[in-house]
Amino acid sequence: MWVVAGVLLGIVVLAALAGFHTGPHTHVAAGIAGVIAGAWLLAMLADGQTRPLLFVLLAADLVVSGGVGFAAWRALAGARSPALARPTQSLEGAMGVAVGPLTPNGVVRVRGESWSATSLNGPVADGAAIQVVSVDGVRLNVWRDEEIAEAGGFPS
Repeated sequence: MWVVAGVLLGIVVLAALAGFHTGPHTHVAAGIAGVIAGAWLLAMLADGQTRPLLFVLLAADLVVSGGVGFAAWRALAGARSPALARPTQSLEGAMGVAVGPLTPNGVVRVRGESWSATSLNGPVADGAAIQVVSVDGVRLNVWRDEEIAEAGGFPS
């Protein structure tokens, strides 16, 4: 009986760990395996085995199975959230201001948010107006427009 309990609990742990790489459906499988392992441990208790290790394993199984089951539920319920389906507004073409000097890397403020940025046309002074040319991950490629600078800059 102990070998079966060990195999079932091993499956729970491996499926829980694999779920962090493969997604919430594997966490569902870990939760199901945890319920089966819990039932097996309760059957062992009903059979008269009352070793302290059995209670520890049952408690650990409940915690791990409950945790991965909750994580799977949150992830799968969040996938249907209308907030995630909302399209995001593109930053390309947006105007902003250099928070510090860009030589060529630095920080800019666009639409009230600070972004890491790379200047595509040379150094940009602190406070100079910029325009976003493209987005590269979490970094903006920006251009200092001389016409904006001559007109007195762009407000942040």
